[in-house]
Amino acid sequence: MKIGVLALQGDFDAHRRRLEELGAEVVLVRKPEQFDGIDGLIIPGGESSTFLKLLGEQSFQKLNDFVHCKPTFGTCAGAILLAKQVENPHQPGLNALDITIRRNGYGRQIDSTIVEAATTLGGDPLEMVFIRAPRIERVGEGVEVLAKYGDDPVLVRKGSVMAATFHPELSDDTRVHAEFLKLVKNGTK
Repeated sequence: MKIGVLALQGDFDAHRRRLEELGAEVVLVRKPEQFDGIDGLIIPGGESSTFLKLLGEQSFQKLNDFVHCKPTFGTCAGAILLAKQVENPHQPGLNALDITIRRNGYGRQIDSTIVEAATTLGGDPLEMVFIRAPRIERVGEGVEVLAKYGDDPVLVRKGSVMAATFHPELSDDTRVHAEFLKLVKNGTK
C-alpha cells in the first residue's frame, strides 16, 4: 500500500512517521505526477488558503481528480480543502465531502487545546489535538460522524473520504490513521 502525504506545508512528516509505523509505504507528494503512483492521500494541516496558492492550477486539478476517485484523508486545513462549503472567509473547496466548515471555528492559536472524546472507532476516548481548528457546522446526507467534541462533529467519513478537524498525527493514538488505511485497503468509493 503506497500512501501519499501532500508535503507542501504543515506537519506532513508526523503523518509520514505514523503511516510508516502502521506499515504503509509513504510518498511525500510535491509534484502533480506523484498523484499517479499512490493508493491513498493525506492532506495535512497548515493554512488552507496557502495550500491553494502553493498547489497551483495543475496540481490543484490533479488533487481534485484524485480526491473524487481514491481514498483521501484531510486533517485540519486538509478537512477544509475537502469540504463542499467553506466559511470565514468563503474559499473554494474540493467538494469531496458534503460538509460546511468554518475556518478557525474554535478561535485563534491561543485557543488551541487537547481534549479526549468518545469515538465510534472503539476503545478508550480518543485524544484530539486542536490547533486553530476549523468547525464542521453542517453534515450532509450520508456523511458518517465518527467522533464528536461536545455536539460538534470532528471526525467524519463518506465512502473513502475522511476528514478530521483535529491533528491525529500529534497524538500517540494510531486509530484514526489505521481507520484510513482500512479505507485504502478496501478501496471503497
